[in-house]
Amino acid sequence: MANTNTNNNSNNSNKNKTNNRRTAAGRNKKSSRASAPKKSPKSKAVQATFKVIPLGGLKEIGKNCTLIECNNEILIIDCGMAFPEYEMFGIDIVIPDFTYLIENSHKVKGLIITHGHEDHIGGVPYLLKEISVPVYASPLAMGMISHKLEEHGLSTERHIIKAGDKVRIGDFKVEAVQTNHSIADSLAYSVKFPGGHIFHTGDFKVDYSPLDGKVIDLSRIAQLGDEGVDVLLCDSTNAFRQGYTPSEAVVRKSIDEIFNNIDRRIIIATFASNVHRIKYFIEASMKHGRKIAVSGRSMENVMALSKELGYMDDIPESVFVDISKIKNLPDKNLTIITTGSQGEPMSALTRMAYDNHKQVKLKKNDVVVFSSSPIPGNEKVISQVVNQLYEKRVEVVLASAMDVHVSGHASSEELKLIHTLIRPKFFMPAHGEYRHLIEHAKLSNRLGQPKTRIFVMSNGDALEVNGKKASIIESYTSGEDIMVDGYGVGDVGSSVLKERKTLSQSGLITVSVVIDQVSGGLMAEPKLNTKGFVYVQENQNLLKQAVSVVYNSIGKCSDEHTLDEASLTRTIKSDMKKFIYAETKRNPVIIPVIMYV
Repeated sequence: MANTNTNNNSNNSNKNKTNNRRTAAGRNKKSSRASAPKKSPKSKAVQATFKVIPLGGLKEIGKNCTLIECNNEILIIDCGMAFPEYEMFGIDIVIPDFTYLIENSHKVKGLIITHGHEDHIGGVPYLLKEISVPVYASPLAMGMISHKLEEHGLSTERHIIKAGDKVRIGDFKVEAVQTNHSIADSLAYSVKFPGGHIFHTGDFKVDYSPLDGKVIDLSRIAQLGDEGVDVLLCDSTNAFRQGYTPSEAVVRKSIDEIFNNIDRRIIIATFASNVHRIKYFIEASMKHGRKIAVSGRSMENVMALSKELGYMDDIPESVFVDISKIKNLPDKNLTIITTGSQGEPMSALTRMAYDNHKQVKLKKNDVVVFSSSPIPGNEKVISQVVNQLYEKRVEVVLASAMDVHVSGHASSEELKLIHTLIRPKFFMPAHGEYRHLIEHAKLSNRLGQPKTRIFVMSNGDALEVNGKKASIIESYTSGEDIMVDGYGVGDVGSSVLKERKTLSQSGLITVSVVIDQVSGGLMAEPKLNTKGFVYVQENQNLLKQAVSVVYNSIGKCSDEHTLDEASLTRTIKSDMKKFIYAETKRNPVIIPVIMYV
């Protein structure tokens, strides 16, 4: 009986519990969350807030650098440079403003690199001069970075990372994913941390037949999308291009056609970093019985690195010839692979075009192949080099006329594919000028992403994410350009550039005045020197009138008893500026030099 009573009580209890659950479920049909058992405070999941902070790469092509910050830890993705704009006179390169990283150096756990292009690694030495941070990069990118560090006399903790590798950097769980781009070992990154999950594509395209055979890992990207991605950062460079970016196999076909039909000297200008394309140029040359000469410092460095890393293990050393010994070879048996595809002033091809190359003198009917497309802003200098080549009766093959180059960036259909696979909670267009970012945002919206979850940002802004909420904090830190001029980093600002611009446009006038310290009288006639202003021999009358203006300025100061250096300098500068503009409509830089004897 005891057992029976126990069972009956148990059954009644179970029925009551079941009825209670049903009743509760009926009361809360509209809210499944309400029927779920409450978690104790200890078991309740805490959603950490995190920030995505771009220091570079937005509304521009170059100096890519993005920070992920969560729980007082910072992970840096890329640290690049940009080429100076046309009016940045004398500037060598432009890098991001590292002020935020310097102020928060104790939070920085690591720097991960997507690939080895300059706009992603060019700023690394300048960052490491400010803070110490471990660097994680693919073999080729790390080789290039190591070479930069040697040049700058720097060292740091370095880690090689390959596609498929998973590493822990502080609280960040980083996974490298295989992608395709115009340089070997390009990676996308999945970054997981207590606050969320970010996927950064890096620069990429979807190439089903890449020259190295390593196809983008769409399967893993889809799996990561299934796991849930909070923020997608995606390359926007080709957002306006419809369809798909052609495969590198297209270049292979065009190069074969060139080598099959030309029995003259072939000079190929391309990016030194495009290792697999260069390798195919070499293979095509070998097939047609040609020796290969390499010209250009960066090309020579990358070729040496490629051999060291095994990218050219199957290329015998015997196919190469020293650039200084090419005179002994018939033209039909020689291929020269060179730098200068962007018309860089000191590059090997530019020196050839202007007869400044020590070893290579261009000949009539040489064939010069530009296996590249112009970086925005370089069109004019490239055009000048091309015109110079035409003057030498050289045959020029451009990517606009023949498929000797394909982009390394995804077009619209490839972007759609990534968005469809990732299905991010929030989207932030990356890597592109403002028009590219806007177009990419529109593409995302057409795929169903609400506009309220798409964030077109500026360098220095922060995207703050907390669970289902995200918002932009404008001007969270400095996103300014830092200009590098020789050994000077950041010591050239807008005022200096303005002066340089004025000097380049209107020249310089110095006014030397010697005054008796006791009497306040002139010790000698004021002397004018000009640089870049007018041709002195033909403008003697103008300069004599200018000297008269200086006399009047000194007389004015003498009458007002303001012959001190500051007052005299200010008066001469003001009077001369008015006179010169009235006579010439020019605004040269005017520098009074006052000496008291």
